[in-house]
Amino acid sequence: MTKNLTFKDSLPSQSGHPGNFTIEQKHKKLKEIIKSLQRVVVAFSGGVDSTLLLKVCLDVLGKENVLAFIGLSPTCPQREIDEAKRTAEFLGAEFLITETNEMEDPNFIQNSNSRCYFCKTHLFNKAWAIAKERGFLKMVEGSNLNDLDDIRPGRKACTEQQVMSPLLIAELTKMEIRQLSKTLSLPTHDKPSFACLSSRIPYGTPIDMESLKKIELSEDFIHSLGIRQVRVRCHGPVARIEVQEDDMNNIMRNKKKIVEEFKKYGFSYISLDLQGYRTGSMNISPISEDF
Repeated sequence: MTKNLTFKDSLPSQSGHPGNFTIEQKHKKLKEIIKSLQRVVVAFSGGVDSTLLLKVCLDVLGKENVLAFIGLSPTCPQREIDEAKRTAEFLGAEFLITETNEMEDPNFIQNSNSRCYFCKTHLFNKAWAIAKERGFLKMVEGSNLNDLDDIRPGRKACTEQQVMSPLLIAELTKMEIRQLSKTLSLPTHDKPSFACLSSRIPYGTPIDMESLKKIELSEDFIHSLGIRQVRVRCHGPVARIEVQEDDMNNIMRNKKKIVEEFKKYGFSYISLDLQGYRTGSMNISPISEDF
């Protein structure tokens, strides 16, 4: 029944909200979906979602029928690439790290609110080229049910590129994915959420290598203070730091160090966002874009 499922014809009926299925039933459905794929490339970031997806693919299909594709890009910090590699090794998966080329695309660089669509298109093009060379005819990625509640232009790329989202089809929420990950002893079960560095730059402000690098260095420094969840939003010369409320005192205790470091990276003004960390804070007033 799940053999020919695609993203377009298999979306849950209640976008962004779980149905009446138990987590065990959803896990079973996930395994059934994956079993029907036979051989598959997993678009792998090393995050909570894609790690669970890779784990279940390996368990259901066997290591010889699964390839983890890791995209290497300036929009992703080196620490995340290194962690994705370690996680793939931990799972015993074959993986391939390949450079993507979205930074050569003017449509991506101009940073409209369809930025993620262009990025995902480049990522999937690279992954499909490798998949076909190796005889893989299916590709999956790690979107979950809660992703439907946010602005996700990358979903269009999934549809166009025939990339399936088994976690979404199985109606798994982020919380359920963390629960399953903990049950399966995955090291990512409590890993903080992450989005690419370009999401720190306001829509309409062109993306450049200098901005991406100073964001990466700034977030690395905040992590070095023992803070796991952080976003450093780049508003030209202004750095807007988002952390969870419990970490704000840590920021204030280290404010002099933070100011000194951030100025080295090229920021002139450093601020702490009193609303704290929240996903999609750059999506409040996106530039209009027709799809």
